[in-house]
Amino acid sequence: MEDFRLRVFYSVARHHSFTKASAELFITQPAVTKHVKALEDMLGLRLFDRKGNTIVLTPPGEVLFRYAGQIFDLYQEALFELNSFKEDLKGSLRLGASTTIAQYLISPLLASYYERYPTIQLSLQTGNTEMIEHAVSAKEIDLGIVEGKKHHAGLKYHDFMEDELVAVVHTNSRYSRLKEITLAELSTIPMVLRERGSGTLEVLETALQERGIRPSSLTVVMHLGSSESIKSFLEHANCLSILSSRAIEKEVRSGQLKIVSIKDFRLPRTFSFVHLQGLPEGLAAGFMTFARRYYNP
Repeated sequence: MEDFRLRVFYSVARHHSFTKASAELFITQPAVTKHVKALEDMLGLRLFDRKGNTIVLTPPGEVLFRYAGQIFDLYQEALFELNSFKEDLKGSLRLGASTTIAQYLISPLLASYYERYPTIQLSLQTGNTEMIEHAVSAKEIDLGIVEGKKHHAGLKYHDFMEDELVAVVHTNSRYSRLKEITLAELSTIPMVLRERGSGTLEVLETALQERGIRPSSLTVVMHLGSSESIKSFLEHANCLSILSSRAIEKEVRSGQLKIVSIKDFRLPRTFSFVHLQGLPEGLAAGFMTFARRYYNP
């Protein structure tokens, strides 16, 4: 169903190397060159340039590379959808989810997936974003869902769903009278934040640095390893935290926690699927499709 020439081009573009593409695709290097030239002849465009010993994409090559990734994603999703008509759809899928996603999003999704595909064996590893990315790189899991910035060259990221971090205090805290604060005032309030390596902390620190504010200027009294432990800490301390809006929905509705607006400062972020560079396996691609449709019907 797919054009092998496009797959060869995509492999060369990812690796910036005809030799590495040859090894990945189990074909000879002359065959790689032949397929790329055939694609260039068909399109009437040059897709690669050589700069010394480096292979670089031309502007048309960059456009094709972007669309090729989307084409292969859709192809894998289509195969999974078609395979779902078979009664014997089986296999195992090793998933990983960073802490916030594991605590507040993944369970109902996994339950729904199990009901639809009971013969697929699922496993879930949890940890902060850095841990999940490491597990993907080490091939300990097939697919991760993380909440931090996209920064590992050896991994491929796909947007999953939007989230936002907010400033929050317990309603018993002396800071619960606050409705809005400035960034300057934020630095003066005792804070309890997520641990180093978490996507939540990374997003916050990056946003502060973009505004010319050193994260070390915050009055951080403690770092904790989960949103649940932070919420418990806030119940007994006059502190403020930065947490996912999804993590505090129940407590805000019940009146236990209160969101404090920070003037002219928002912290949107995107939850992302992450896997090794290249195309995800069929079950991983299918799970991505299922998850997107579950949360965005």
